[in-house]
Amino acid sequence: MDMDPNDEQSTMSQPVAYDAEGRPLYHHPVQPETPAPEPVKRTQVTSKPSSIEGQNFSPHLRTQYANEQRVVHATRPHEPTRYEISDELRRKSERSRERYPRLNLSEGEYVILDIKRHPIGMMATIGISFALLIAVFAFLALYPTLYDSSMGIFMPNPSVVYVVCLLISIASILGGSLALWVYLQNQFFLTNECVIQEIQEGPFSRHEQTVSLGSIEDASYRRSGILQTALDYGTIRLSTEGEETTYIFRYVSNPRRQIAILNNAIEDFKNGRPVADVDD
Repeated sequence: MDMDPNDEQSTMSQPVAYDAEGRPLYHHPVQPETPAPEPVKRTQVTSKPSSIEGQNFSPHLRTQYANEQRVVHATRPHEPTRYEISDELRRKSERSRERYPRLNLSEGEYVILDIKRHPIGMMATIGISFALLIAVFAFLALYPTLYDSSMGIFMPNPSVVYVVCLLISIASILGGSLALWVYLQNQFFLTNECVIQEIQEGPFSRHEQTVSLGSIEDASYRRSGILQTALDYGTIRLSTEGEETTYIFRYVSNPRRQIAILNNAIEDFKNGRPVADVDD
């Protein structure tokens, strides 16, 4: 027999007993225990892309939760972004590649200035080689007279002396030519992106220094003495940002003009303007 809910509530409101102090005791049915809600697990969960099957994240864009809520992680593309290069810039770059095949020019990069060394730097080598040749030929011209006057005593045969002097002359010519070749192999180039310095320290010692125009903090030149002022040559110095390295290129012809062009190129590059050519 079912009990009326109103009768059940009336019964629950009436005391069923009293304690020792006379306080009423009421009857309440046992309430079923409600299970506690399970804690939400906060783990590194990524949003599933709609275009790539079988993956739980997009390789290009994903949203992470948990410790990094509302944080978007973007990955670097596999292929670098390619910028459009104008036809004129492409032609300049191709001409520079043909003219300077040894330079590692990037796409769209071209040579603006090829700084030459002053011929004064070769005078010492040429002078030493020339003086040595004059001394050898003068000795050969005087040796027969010396040999006859001494009647060959303690004097080597003239034919032996001729061979030795010939070897000395050949060594002088080859040594002087090699020194001139090393001097001329030291080159300084300004491109629309960087400065390239090729340094030849010896016949088998060569290295290259490349500095971006955006990294150059100071560019200056030094010309001192009567000879440098009269012949218009000097030394170029470049200092980079955040480093104590100073790049030096000596025996530069017309250093004032070269530094002016270099500083204009640095200013254009840092301000996002196209680097002007020398003829502009």
